[in-house]
Amino acid sequence: MSVAVLLLLALGLLQVEGRCFFNRTQEYCVCYRLNQDNAGSIIQCLAASVVEFRGGDLEKYVDFPIDDLDPSIIDMLSTLEIRKIIFADLLVPEILLARVLRFFSYTQVQEIAFESCSFLGRSSWAEMAGQSLPILSLHFHNVTSAPLAGHEHDFSNLSSWLQTLQELSVTTSRVTSLPCGIGRVFRALRSLDLAQNSLGDDSLMVAFCQGAFPQLQLLSLQRNNLTSYHRVCRSMQLLHELRHLDLSQNRLVASPAYSCEWPASLRIFNLSSAGLDEILTPLPPGLEVLDLSSNRLRAVDLSLRSLKALLLSHNLLPAATSIRSCPALDTLHLDNNLIMELPWDEVKLLRRLQDVAVAGNPFNCTCTGAGAVQVLAAAGSLGQGWPQGYVCQAPARYQGVLVRDVPASVLQCDPAVVIAPVCTALALLGLAGA
Repeated sequence: MSVAVLLLLALGLLQVEGRCFFNRTQEYCVCYRLNQDNAGSIIQCLAASVVEFRGGDLEKYVDFPIDDLDPSIIDMLSTLEIRKIIFADLLVPEILLARVLRFFSYTQVQEIAFESCSFLGRSSWAEMAGQSLPILSLHFHNVTSAPLAGHEHDFSNLSSWLQTLQELSVTTSRVTSLPCGIGRVFRALRSLDLAQNSLGDDSLMVAFCQGAFPQLQLLSLQRNNLTSYHRVCRSMQLLHELRHLDLSQNRLVASPAYSCEWPASLRIFNLSSAGLDEILTPLPPGLEVLDLSSNRLRAVDLSLRSLKALLLSHNLLPAATSIRSCPALDTLHLDNNLIMELPWDEVKLLRRLQDVAVAGNPFNCTCTGAGAVQVLAAAGSLGQGWPQGYVCQAPARYQGVLVRDVPASVLQCDPAVVIAPVCTALALLGLAGA
């Protein structure tokens, strides 16, 4: 029996007619509902770096006998170039998964993904006790399974492998809780993506308990059921290595009556579409990227000396945010707010930035209003959206006209631009005459 057929039998994928398709350019191979009659087509996948098995019901293979592999087969498996395996649209008995997972220890597969799969029943993972695997990234998307609560013992049997795992994502899978004991198993995890689940404020305090995820650097909690800005903040207190936190698309309520300090290690903070009426300080002093777009903010006053990017698009800001207390800033997005004019004093600071966006605001195209925007454009600071996204709303004679096309002279709009050099020249002449 060929290695390909043996692997398919072990993974329970030989059931319905189908075949494999190999894209040599992308080194990607997809196999649809293979059976023993056409399993030979998987041979073309042996040169792929990514292999996807799509479609099938593995329940009929629950009792399939799985023995240890022959040494010659083990040697052959170790030479394959496959680095990622995807299982999609499958019914997977957990008992079968437990029995075949250890075969990956003979391969160089570093990433496994389950997409739109259903895990059935419950299995003993005792066979995996002390077993190491080369897999560093594990992804689940749109999967269904039994709740994680009560599975702590199963995870302890997998600890030899899970304590070396670096990336884990469980997205769009209706996760409501993450037991403390499970988090303590992931000793080396750097990235955890729990986006689009059903986690609430209380569940976070349990999930990120003492000793859980000690090396975690990136955490995504996008689009869950989080509501309390301060309770979420308190749940992050023990994540001392956290650098990137995504809380976007939640409905957070912040109260000035309470205070909480986010992890000082935080460098990237995404609070976009979080339902915020205000942003409360303190924020981490070393923050470099802050995304507050698509909220209901009417004012933002920040003093962050390390901040490089501030994203405030789609808010209710009536005026440009002052950047005087953010000396390292090079990106500022203020598009789609309620800003009518840019103060000349701020323009002098803004034109030093690499990327400024103010498109979609109701500009009052007076001499100073249009002139300030034109100065930014001339300096090359305005990024995407210029000039079509910059349209005058007032006065009436310029309504609907592009800001670019409004006649405005810097010498007329900002007399200080010409007065200051003239005064300096007169003073120098006076000194020379003396």
